[in-house]
Amino acid sequence: MATNPIPQFPAGFLWGVSTSAHQIEGAADLRAPSVWDAFTAEPGRVKDGSTAAVACDHYHRYREDVALLADLGVDAYRFSVSWPRVDSPGGLDFYDRLVDELCAAGIRPVATLFHWDLPVGLDWLRRETAERFAQYTATVAARLGDRVGSWLTLNEPAEHTLLGHALGAHAPGRQLLFDALPAAHHQLLGHGLAVRALRAAGATDIGIANSHGPTWPASHAAEDLEAAAFYDILLNRLFADPLLLGRYPEGIDALMPGDVEADLKVIAEPIDRYGVNYYAPTRVGAPQGDEIEFGGLTLPAELPFSVREIEDRPVTDFGWPVVPEGLTELLTGLRDRYGDRLPPVVITENGCSYQGLDDQDRIGYLDGHIRALHDALAAGVDVRGYFVWSLLDNFEWAEGYARRFGLVHVDFATLERTPKASYGWFREVLRAQR
Repeated sequence: MATNPIPQFPAGFLWGVSTSAHQIEGAADLRAPSVWDAFTAEPGRVKDGSTAAVACDHYHRYREDVALLADLGVDAYRFSVSWPRVDSPGGLDFYDRLVDELCAAGIRPVATLFHWDLPVGLDWLRRETAERFAQYTATVAARLGDRVGSWLTLNEPAEHTLLGHALGAHAPGRQLLFDALPAAHHQLLGHGLAVRALRAAGATDIGIANSHGPTWPASHAAEDLEAAAFYDILLNRLFADPLLLGRYPEGIDALMPGDVEADLKVIAEPIDRYGVNYYAPTRVGAPQGDEIEFGGLTLPAELPFSVREIEDRPVTDFGWPVVPEGLTELLTGLRDRYGDRLPPVVITENGCSYQGLDDQDRIGYLDGHIRALHDALAAGVDVRGYFVWSLLDNFEWAEGYARRFGLVHVDFATLERTPKASYGWFREVLRAQR
């Protein structure tokens, strides 16, 4: 276990943990189906054949989970609202109860409006889904806005586009490669329309949770530098430039549907926070002519880049490299690229998958990343908060229940919760910060 005290963060810095509805709620019989329900019903889609029909049963056990949050001592809890549940009779009643419980415990609710569980029948390839998202946002804000002060529109539209629409590894399971780009545009448009709906409801703290990581060229060779620059556009700038600069990277706008110039005015609606989900850098080189197995994915040979291993780094149980200083590099890079267009940053996700209750590797991971975050703060980046992914072990999408990201262990047979060593460590970190 790390022994040196974590450096002090500024007063008012927000400490929290994150979850998502589909991964923990269960109670699938009490909501409409999502694209993830349809996806997991197809044999072979999820590695262990599991579904999220029960998951952690947070729907019925939310009071127990809020008590864990209160004991942990977090300032805030980032959860997502299930659009299919809101579309079902009485679905918002659950979020009323959850938000009331959080407020009674003195914990700030931070609501994410879309974390990949799109209702069956909607499709991000169609423009109308962006408009429907704004209507759904208005419905949620009208019901919860008197108690929820902090909102995030989308979670990781880059991964939802790449994994769900380009490579087929996630719901809805399409393998469109670059023909998936309209799904990116319509999510960003939905974000802008949702920002307008939240403003109309009186919201003053609105952001998005974008995933970002440094792109490291495999070498200084021209072909590797070119491939890395393209990858960086696709996974980083494609989802930040429109929001913060009001334009797509050069050449991308021609690939997007509709009146892109008009849509960009909506996409670039001002936001109050910029959420960053960080896990690791990516080393990228020129294509190598073969399919590549990387991080549990099969990357097709026809991509104009290849993803390489980052050597000489420890890896998590998921095989992801542990690179805390990449967080400092990322944040200072965002500050340098976007300048005063970058709103105050909140780390909306950061965490790792490790087995066991005595999870010293997770403690080391979190310790290193919190210190790297403090380094970014010392370098002048305006960072206002840090959320650990995740409170609970959960349904980890196409990996099923094999990956454990939680500070709290969940026995998926009995649903018993057991705090891990990392839970106790993080609780002490929070106490020391105060």
